[in-house]
Amino acid sequence: MTPYVLPIFMLVISNIFMTIAWYGHLGDISRPMWLAILIAWGIAFFEYCLAVPANRIGHSVYSTAELKTMQEVITLIVFAGFAVFWLGEKLTLNHLVGFLLIAGGAFFIFKGPIAA
Repeated sequence: MTPYVLPIFMLVISNIFMTIAWYGHLGDISRPMWLAILIAWGIAFFEYCLAVPANRIGHSVYSTAELKTMQEVITLIVFAGFAVFWLGEKLTLNHLVGFLLIAGGAFFIFKGPIAA
């Protein structure tokens, strides 16, 4: 995979791990908090094993602002799917509007400088 595609793929997988680490415990809150924290740390380790190299590889072709923007957009997509399919939450029109506004911001980050 090219340095344009590989970081995106790695960020998607790392976000799946991170979303599970941060929010997965909400599906079963009967576990003690300390256990939920330890499990989350263990899962987050794999997120870091993907996110750090993804950013290093991606930095050869993307700016840090572009990498961060990609990360946030991927996070929202992964989180939205997780909230619906794992936690059984519903996405509302407000969520959609908020996501579209963030997508608009991402457009301007990748568009490049605006001529004055």
